[in-house]
Amino acid sequence: SPGTTSFKQSLSRFQYTTASRSSSKENVDQKEKPSSTPASLKRKRTTTTTIASTSASAASSPAKKKRPSSKYADPSKYAHLKPLVDILEPNLICVFVGTNPGVQTATAGHAYAHPSNHFWKLLHSSGLTDRRLKPEEDRSLPALYCMGNTNIVSRPSKDAAELSKEEMAAGTADLEAKFFKYKPEAVCIVGKGIWEAIWRYRHGKNPKREEFRYGWQDESENMGKSGEEVVDAEGNVWKGARVYVTTSTSGLAASLKPAEKEEIWRPFGEWVRKRREERGFMPRP
Repeated sequence: SPGTTSFKQSLSRFQYTTASRSSSKENVDQKEKPSSTPASLKRKRTTTTTIASTSASAASSPAKKKRPSSKYADPSKYAHLKPLVDILEPNLICVFVGTNPGVQTATAGHAYAHPSNHFWKLLHSSGLTDRRLKPEEDRSLPALYCMGNTNIVSRPSKDAAELSKEEMAAGTADLEAKFFKYKPEAVCIVGKGIWEAIWRYRHGKNPKREEFRYGWQDESENMGKSGEEVVDAEGNVWKGARVYVTTSTSGLAASLKPAEKEEIWRPFGEWVRKRREERGFMPRP
């Protein structure tokens, strides 16, 4: 695995990192001491105490209101919105894989256009870009940085919960075909949920906690492989694009702190910069 031991260790934390006791004694005491209180009043007092106790307990533990979760939405709901154009060219150093366009992104026609999304910020802070790009500059990624972008599902929706597992599975097959065609060196999966969907498609089950990790994945998980051996013009055998899994960049994904997200993104940025230098890549106008 291309990731260093120290990086794995630093990421390990992200993986999968009143009843009274004296009641018997009171009962004995009550038997020993005769009471002048009528039994009917005793029962009434006990009932009142029980109701008061129950009311106090309910007041101290108010029911929590649950936020309603989004559910699957038929594609017709967002049929007025257009899918994003894939930003792909042959032999890119890397291609980012998002879930699908959100409503605001589809409306703008540019990747990660919602103001709360941290994609462009993380690209810059990790060194993948030398400045913070605007969403409107998304199609300049191949020319300026030898990078591209696509999604596992092309149709827009409010959020990932409005997509079906069948769509995610079909999207995985589409990704494999795209990467076989364009042959990037690596693909960067932008979010744990996307990688879990790809894993389900490949292995027929959800990954166990110990099977998931951020960062570089095993070579056996490369994407865009074919059943046949493919050799390029230089005699190199195509073994598929290497896979690096990063955090989601959505503003709603708050399970990790910003500094923790940057720590996961940074090694990938270092690797891409190194590959640009080794290739002698020069930005195109």
